[in-house]
Amino acid sequence: MNRSVLCLLLLWSASLQAQWEYRAAGIPRTSDGKPNLSAPAPKTAWGTADLSGIWQTDVKFNTNLASDLPEDAVPMLPAGQALYRERRENQGKDDPEGFCLPPGVPRANGVPFPIKIVQTPTLIVILYETRTTFRQIFLDNHAVVKDPQPTWMGYSTGKWDGDALVVTTTGFNDKTWLDDLGHPHSEDLRVTERIRRVDFGHLRVDITIDDPKAYARPWTVTEDFVLDADGELLEYVCSENNLDPPHLVGK
Repeated sequence: MNRSVLCLLLLWSASLQAQWEYRAAGIPRTSDGKPNLSAPAPKTAWGTADLSGIWQTDVKFNTNLASDLPEDAVPMLPAGQALYRERRENQGKDDPEGFCLPPGVPRANGVPFPIKIVQTPTLIVILYETRTTFRQIFLDNHAVVKDPQPTWMGYSTGKWDGDALVVTTTGFNDKTWLDDLGHPHSEDLRVTERIRRVDFGHLRVDITIDDPKAYARPWTVTEDFVLDADGELLEYVCSENNLDPPHLVGK
């Protein structure tokens, strides 16, 4: 385990212990007062699936985005394979997360801190506790960027397909990693997320990675998220490690 991973796990443990709780209104509950996570999925006032809430997925996806896939399911091209091998051999020394930089998409979902989805008819905002990061998912056409300046988190647009929200994110720089292992991507990365609220307490997100410079074909993973019905986000500060952290020693 590289040192940046260990640091994240320790921070995650502290976050879980410190996470403040309150009794949220409008939550279906069992007879013992606990949130009924298997209750029916809610709808918004305007008729779409309601994705709002505090959510968290398994940290294994931050460690290895392809953790649920067979090894040959990630079809890296030779250039991508060489970069991946270099990162593994160097113990993740250059991982941007170790320098408090934005994790990118979809890695931001798997970092071991909760996310908060805020939903409106034309815009969905995802607030990430980690690094106090955010995403905007535009559900109309006014925010389409034709020639995007490459960014860490990309540019996201979405549309409804029944009760599933389909989000397309492009316009990335090539500085983020897909996971701790160092699965690479280029600026041509396109991430497609199909987000469904299967019941009150669970989201299922199918994530397709499409990058013709790093992979021979698109590949898909599925992440399940659990609702923290009575939780909230905490302040997250990560600014001291930006200048060559001495604990990242490499090979």
